[in-house]
Amino acid sequence: MDFTIIKHAVEVDHGIKRLSMHFIKKHAAPERARLSSELCTQISEEFERIGLTTLPRALPTSESAFVWVIQRDSVLGEVAAVAAVLAHLDKMGMSPLPQVFDNYPRAKVNLS
Repeated sequence: MDFTIIKHAVEVDHGIKRLSMHFIKKHAAPERARLSSELCTQISEEFERIGLTTLPRALPTSESAFVWVIQRDSVLGEVAAVAAVLAHLDKMGMSPLPQVFDNYPRAKVNLS
């Protein structure tokens, strides 16, 4: 998997880029006929290795879906990481801000 183009595109756009899963698959595994959950997991691991994260955190297997690719060491990347921790704590029933996701239901789904 070579995500050099994606990493540079994210950097050029100040740490965030909206990309289709079709575009990501084209660079991850052009020989594959379709996205699978296993391939999405491998893509996520490779993104983490090169300092990128995605929203939603769990990549969709639909090639027509879009995701946000975020540079992890950017301000926005750090905010997304903190929000993901809050979502995880909320899921475990240990949130320090118990009602925070009542106002942001889509955020909780995308951060989990």
